[in-house]
Amino acid sequence: MKHENLNGSVAVVTGGGGVLCGAFAKTLAKQGCKVAVLDLNEAAAQKCADEINADGGTAIAVACNVLELDSMQKARDRIAEKLGTCDILLNGAGGNNPKGTTTKDTLEKIDLLQKDENVKTFFDLDPSGISFVFNLNFLGTLIPTQVFARDMVEKKNACIVMVSSMNAYRPLTRIPAYSAAKAAVKNFTEWMSTHFAPVGIRVNAIAPGFFSTNQNKTLLWNEDGTPTERSKKILAATPMNRFGEAEELDGALLFLCDEAYSGFITGVSIPVDGGFSAYSGV
Repeated sequence: MKHENLNGSVAVVTGGGGVLCGAFAKTLAKQGCKVAVLDLNEAAAQKCADEINADGGTAIAVACNVLELDSMQKARDRIAEKLGTCDILLNGAGGNNPKGTTTKDTLEKIDLLQKDENVKTFFDLDPSGISFVFNLNFLGTLIPTQVFARDMVEKKNACIVMVSSMNAYRPLTRIPAYSAAKAAVKNFTEWMSTHFAPVGIRVNAIAPGFFSTNQNKTLLWNEDGTPTERSKKILAATPMNRFGEAEELDGALLFLCDEAYSGFITGVSIPVDGGFSAYSGV
């Protein structure tokens, strides 16, 4: 299906070197968007941009750090020179850190009495790891928005799409920092939708369920390719009983970007999760 309103738009995708955001970049390019693929990993961004260009689209790769204002401003200037100013901002950069995770779902008294270096409880969480996760997921959307949204004021079909998570609805065990950070992203989406409404910028979010990516592959799969115990728990709580495929996010993305379909929608988060957020467990 062709979304003519998107043709010729400049789309900026942070985290574009990753599996899901790389797929977002390619989807927007197929609709005629000129895409800037931003990532800290220049090689990954370039690979995505090369694939878009080889498929007949228009894309450039920009190496930058979403946590550094100067880096983002330089990225903005390069994009404006090569493609034009931003119409669609997709804030996809994010991630977790082992220092912000526990090794078990719940605390047991024995964990405190019998110290095991292989067991990390809530009391062992490293504040530096927590800060890293919060900064990457929250400031990593705030700073790019500060830089690019200025050019989007009163532009036709201007929109910001955030990448939230199932963690924003229900915190998952073992990953307290990531869960709290994604909840903050959902709240920030709602705040920005109100703030930017008078100047015509819509702000919404996609909340992916469980997709197998480079970031979570060790969490979901054993070395022999079989599902981990945590993977089995996830599937048991997902009514559709499978992981999502990257292209299954395309519908929500294009719906939110095209004002012909979502022009009166702002401040919402759309779960794409196989029913995970709807299932009570019984």
